[in-house]
Amino acid sequence: MRSLLPVFASLLLGAWGARADRYHPRDAAGRAAAINRAETSSAFWTSEAQEAIDERLKRTESVKKARNVVMFLGDGMSVPTLAAARTLLGQRQGVTGEESKMYFETFPTVGMAKTYCVNAQIADSACTATAYLCGVKTNSGVIGVNANVRRNDCAASTDSGTHLRSIAEWALDDGRDAGVVTTTRITHASPAGVFAKVANRTWEFNAQVEEHGYDTERCPDIALQLIHKHPGNKLKVILGGGRRNFLPNDVRDEEGSRGSRTDNRHLINEWKQDKLDRGVTHEYIWNRDQLMQANNSLPDYLLGLFESSHMQYHLESNLETEPTLAEMTEVAIRSLSRNENGFFLFVEGGRIDHAHHDNLVHLSLDETLEMDAAVARAAELLSEDDSLIVVTADHAHVMAFNGYSLRGNDILGPSRDLDDHGMPYMTLSYTNGPGFRSHVNGIRPNVTAENGYSNGALAWESHVDVPLDSETHGGDDVAVFARGPHHSMFTGLYEQSQLPHLMAYAACMGPGRHACTSAAAVPVPVAFFTLFVLLTSLFIQ
Repeated sequence: MRSLLPVFASLLLGAWGARADRYHPRDAAGRAAAINRAETSSAFWTSEAQEAIDERLKRTESVKKARNVVMFLGDGMSVPTLAAARTLLGQRQGVTGEESKMYFETFPTVGMAKTYCVNAQIADSACTATAYLCGVKTNSGVIGVNANVRRNDCAASTDSGTHLRSIAEWALDDGRDAGVVTTTRITHASPAGVFAKVANRTWEFNAQVEEHGYDTERCPDIALQLIHKHPGNKLKVILGGGRRNFLPNDVRDEEGSRGSRTDNRHLINEWKQDKLDRGVTHEYIWNRDQLMQANNSLPDYLLGLFESSHMQYHLESNLETEPTLAEMTEVAIRSLSRNENGFFLFVEGGRIDHAHHDNLVHLSLDETLEMDAAVARAAELLSEDDSLIVVTADHAHVMAFNGYSLRGNDILGPSRDLDDHGMPYMTLSYTNGPGFRSHVNGIRPNVTAENGYSNGALAWESHVDVPLDSETHGGDDVAVFARGPHHSMFTGLYEQSQLPHLMAYAACMGPGRHACTSAAAVPVPVAFFTLFVLLTSLFIQ
């Protein structure tokens, strides 16, 4: 009997050990993940690593001046959003998904940017737009002005000494063209960073300025700045949503929505008149067919406003009337490419952020993939030799990629794990937001039993921990991907405000040090010695 004790002890310890590591639980159901059998071989992963090394060695970094610069901004595109979106991409293609890559994730250089504002630990899209477009960190809620201007301080924003110049202005100064494309209102915080100088990001039309007690003559609204102020009135391509902010409130747009302006100004007509006065070809468009037609015969200036407010989510839009982000990006690049000096283009996938705020994870991931498709199209149109493409985000969100699911588990489904009360939870959930469900007797409801979940409704909200009307941003660093001339400048961890300076360095424009002058610079003693040798050789001859 005594001889059996070690055996029983071993069995007991083994059973206890399987349960004891609560930090890393085993798969209690004993299921096997649907994996590629080749991946069980050590040789598979060694070969994969060697192929990756070969790919890196094949790429040579262009040291030419970046004639063209395209900046893609995934609003709210956190690192967990990247991981989840690539998994969704792969699963749509019929594979497990985790091993997949979005197009821009193949770029040769990846870095990380810190996103805090001067006065905020966790950023909004206004201070970040000022950082990554103007190269200066500022206060939350303000755009295109430095941190001497606090939100709502109209008086401080009238001081031209606080005004900042964006990389679009640097490009225009250098004889290049500039444009902006977004899936949000064109007057929203991120695109406004290209052209606006304003003390409150919400001052998109005149009444919003006046509601705070300010005169729009002193503090013009964002829509007016786009049409009448530099550099907005010099942008060759403007594509996005937000028609209402350009129309009087007694005027209905092409789709029957009323304008928002209370000053009786029709800024779309004023944009047209400005172009007539300058003797340049121009076209205003509001639907996809018109955009496709414009692509066949591009005017000098193109203004496209495709919705009264934000553009529709891709999965909910009418693709016959509303263009995709990739289509808008292509038209913008074809238009701007006519300038031999080059261009700067800002492209925003803005509704990644909005879907996260509403805990609509499926829509957010799809918007991420739509932006990736736009990046891929831009890369097809532009040479890696002379065009720099940078992809990044402005801030993070609080979506968590969690649980201990098996490989290939539906990224939009529940974790294979259960909570302590036996209730399922989603692989992708949020720490806060409107998706909170009240607990009953301290137990969470079964969210997978809801009709919205079982029916695959796009408006189904993933569950959250803290109830809020709108999910918050996160304070995480965001990824930066770069391809093209001097892409290696974007590696490492840096302040978000360095981004436009890095792009300007590669493009040899704007303030500060440039790749062109850096490469050509020769220390004075060396230059003097070289000249001395040259003159001596002439005398000897």
